[in-house]
Amino acid sequence: MRRRKTAIFFLVLGISLSGLAIALNVGWILLNLREVVILVIGIIFFAAIITGLILNTIFLVREIRRSEKHDAFLNAVTHELKTPIASIKLYLETLRSRDVPEEKRAEFYDAMLADSDRLLKTVEQILEAGRLTEKRREFHITDVDIGGLIAEAAASTIASHKLDENTIKLSLPERSLYVSGDAEELRTAFTNLLDNAVKYSGDDRRISVRISTTAMGRRVAIVIRDNGIGIPSSELKRIFKRFHRVAGGELRAKGTGLGLFIVRSIIERHGGRIKADSRGTGHGSTFSIHLPLTEYEDTAN
Repeated sequence: MRRRKTAIFFLVLGISLSGLAIALNVGWILLNLREVVILVIGIIFFAAIITGLILNTIFLVREIRRSEKHDAFLNAVTHELKTPIASIKLYLETLRSRDVPEEKRAEFYDAMLADSDRLLKTVEQILEAGRLTEKRREFHITDVDIGGLIAEAAASTIASHKLDENTIKLSLPERSLYVSGDAEELRTAFTNLLDNAVKYSGDDRRISVRISTTAMGRRVAIVIRDNGIGIPSSELKRIFKRFHRVAGGELRAKGTGLGLFIVRSIIERHGGRIKADSRGTGHGSTFSIHLPLTEYEDTAN
């Protein structure tokens, strides 16, 4: 809060100085119309001062926004870490202090495992976001069967969320399609997208994944569509930014604001691109990913 007040003070100061500079320059010009050379020099200096003030104001506005995003991120991470830890502690204290029936004990164990998984995912996201900024990070590049990898990610998502097998419907190509990349990173990206599709959908979840080649046959297109709460049009281009979380009570869900940033970073690192589409709140979301295919393709069916 103190940092934000300081930034606002300097923002107001910059605007005030800009107004004062304009007033002084206009008055100075009116009094020195005959001094053409001095007038030109004055205009140049005036332009330099205004430019500096504008750049200063832009910098302060960006710092304010960045500070707000960092604060929101810290609050989200604190919640994501504290909540499962408190839940696990409560279950353990109950098990230690009371004689819990075996059925209830098994229920407690399942709840603690779920909280542990949530805690682990949060830590992994934070670590992954940090690793993506490392310039010398090592990659294990191989030819990855993208259809098989996405099928594994879908099976993992269904198992972790205890969903019906028909919740995620896959439409795979007739032959294997290979991309050159790090299999673990790509698995992380698609698992994050499928987790989001589950998390931002209601009880009647319907998620589809379609894999195909583009018209030229040089890229593979992966389209992930859900029937969830959707994304406002004003947020479509910002959801991939680090720490960004969609505003609005109905749209807020558990998370750190890093998931889609990690997805975009991984896809772009593999020479691909990702795009989000939605007809608005309540109309579901569609994520389209394009990745370059390798020259090797298995034509055996």
